[in-house]
Amino acid sequence: MRLLIALILPWLTFFTIGRPFAGVICLILQLTLIGWLPAAIWAVYSLSQFKTDQKIDRALDQRGR
Repeated sequence: MRLLIALILPWLTFFTIGRPFAGVICLILQLTLIGWLPAAIWAVYSLSQFKTDQKIDRALDQRGR
């Protein structure tokens, strides 16, 4: 679901992953028609990094037990 949001409303993705400052910057970028594509790419990339960070945290938690 977040991937769909990242493509349609890139700025909202940053708010869902806890990065509101980046969300505001992305919204400003998205307001221009030319900036929509870079904003969407940035949101998808950040979302993938967020998911990777979650997987690493889960693996470290399991390893520490």
